[in-house]
Order: sequence, then structure tokens, then C-alpha cells
Amino acid sequence: MTPRIKVENLTHIYSRGTPFETLAISRINLEIYEGQFVGLIGHTGSGKSTFIRHLNGLLKPTEGKVYYDGEDIFASKAATRDVRFKVGLVFQYPEHQLFEETVYKDIAFGPKNMKLSDDEVDERVREAARFVGIPETLFDRSPLELSGGQKRRAAIAGVIAMRPGVLILDEPTAGLDPSGRMEILDNVKHYHAQRGGTVIFVTHSMDEAAGMADRLIVFNENQIETDDTPANVFMHADRLLEIGLAVPESTAVAGRLRELGIPVKDPVYTTKQLEEAILSLFWRERDA
Repeated sequence: MTPRIKVENLTHIYSRGTPFETLAISRINLEIYEGQFVGLIGHTGSGKSTFIRHLNGLLKPTEGKVYYDGEDIFASKAATRDVRFKVGLVFQYPEHQLFEETVYKDIAFGPKNMKLSDDEVDERVREAARFVGIPETLFDRSPLELSGGQKRRAAIAGVIAMRPGVLILDEPTAGLDPSGRMEILDNVKHYHAQRGGTVIFVTHSMDEAAGMADRLIVFNENQIETDDTPANVFMHADRLLEIGLAVPESTAVAGRLRELGIPVKDPVYTTKQLEEAILSLFWRERDA
């Protein structure tokens, strides 16, 4: 099975050959497959954002290769341009990039650049708006009139409307209140469930990573520290803390309960798992 995304020995050095030379990522090798929901976590400066900007050609590797469906995305200018419609990247605070007169035009910007017919553009705009919860009654409004959460959803819709094979979201809930964060997370879950494409989700929130992803890639010091299931990653809570990360609140609570002598079983990295673990202790005690 050909991976949707493959990177080989990916290295990027900023300002190479100058006094400001900085190694951002070093010899990254990984494969990401169709339908996976991948969480990227790591401390600030670990290389996450630099890495994802290579996947749709925004940054060219200093060394190494990036492949989409087996094709080198930097083989030609045409290949690099083409991959930007196949790998959709939603930047942190994407609402700052809204610029069209209306919400509809902003969502339609990407599909129009793909030279689609007006009917196809319209279909994609309405579909993307439904995925992110933007009602059609807002289509004729200026993006500047929207709430913060609505702006974020409109910006995400503009990327979804291109129907990318891979959707990358860089800290999509940053700066939002709890309600806004939950709405964005629900939108992304719904999109992944309905479209079945590949999602790469960059976050500093261990609870978001635990609740959303089926695979976690941990960046540390410009390289991949761990690439595994959430259960296996959060089993090593001490190592995550050592490299400057946190653990999900449920994992921390379970760990504290074990310190107190309460035998809570692993894995625990979501609220539901913690609830089930505690209830199982209660029923076991009752039936004893």
C-alpha cells in the first residue's frame, strides 16, 4: 500500500551558511497512510511547524524528499503547485488570512483557483460550510462581522472546500474559549468521519491529542522522539514530562491514584477511560 505522505531523511536548516544558521528538523523519516488521524505534539521549537510546511511545498527541504502518493512533490514547479490543492494546510490563527468581501467568496477562493466550474465551486462551498457549521445565512456577510469562532470555522472551510487528500491543522483551537474549542474539535471529527481522508493535527493540548488521534508523533529536539498509538505514548508519562510536555489530565489523575495505592489499570488517557477504570474498581470491591 502506497503511503499518502512519505518523507525520507527530511532536514531543514534556516539561514544556512550565515551566522544565524539554525537546524529546525533533522533526518525525519515517516509514512502516513490514507484515513489516519495523526496527532503531532512536541515542545515549542521542536520542529512541528517546520515539518508540516514541507508537506504541501511551502518549505523546500535542505536535504531529503517528500512524496505524495509516491510522487516527489518537488520534482517540478507544477508538482509543487499541484500538491497545495491535495494537502490543505490550516495555519494557526487562520482567521487573520480572511480577506474577501463575503464569507462565501472566502470559502470559494481555493476551489476557484483550481479552475473548477461555478457549479462545482458552489457545491464545494456549501459542503465545506456544512462540515464546519457555517450557516448559509452568513454567506453574504463580511468575514470581519463574524465572531472569533465563526471566523476560525470559515477559514477551515476554505481549505476543506478544496477537498484535499490530507488536511493539516496547526493548533486549530489556539486562543478560543472552551466552547469554541469544543466546536472546532467536533467539526474536525465530523469531517474525518464523513470524508475518510487523512488528518494531521498539531496541538499543544495533550487532552486534544488523546481524544482525537489514533496515532501520535512526538517531536523533540528537531527529531521524532516517538511514533505510536496514544495508549503507548502516554504509558511513558515520565518521559513526556522530561522533554517538556504534559500528559492528559486523566493520565495525571490515574497516576496520582496509583501513588496513593489505588490500582487503576492502564491505559488511561481519556476521561471515559478514567471513569471506566474507577467504576471497575468500585464494582470489583462491591462484588468481593
